[in-house]
Amino acid sequence: QVQLDESGGGLVQPGGSLRLACVARGSTYMIYDMGWFRQAPAKEREFVAAVSRSAETTAYADAVKGRFTVSRDNAAATVYLEMNNLGPEDTAVYYCAGTSRGMKTVVTMRAESRAEWWGQGTQVTVSS
Repeated sequence: QVQLDESGGGLVQPGGSLRLACVARGSTYMIYDMGWFRQAPAKEREFVAAVSRSAETTAYADAVKGRFTVSRDNAAATVYLEMNNLGPEDTAVYYCAGTSRGMKTVVTMRAESRAEWWGQGTQVTVSS
């Protein structure tokens, strides 16, 4: 099994930046895609970004393209989400996710149904 632990959330002013990290523990050899989803109050959880097992390929939701960057360090079993130019619309609980299903150089985890493991979530609040 795989456990995911997020860190790095907090309160930031509009236009600011935050970096989230997610460390995987357990059977990390099983992990293919790793990435992030988020859930704002009264909204469904939505895909944010993901990175392939090889770390060569990334995928982003349209709402975050050009502002967020997802990356991973396989040696450290860690995935990161660098978030820049944050706005109030980015306020949400951010969840790390992973899957054992996929291909080495292609991102297939672009929907909740594709994720197998979830972190507990970390709150990101963008407010002045």
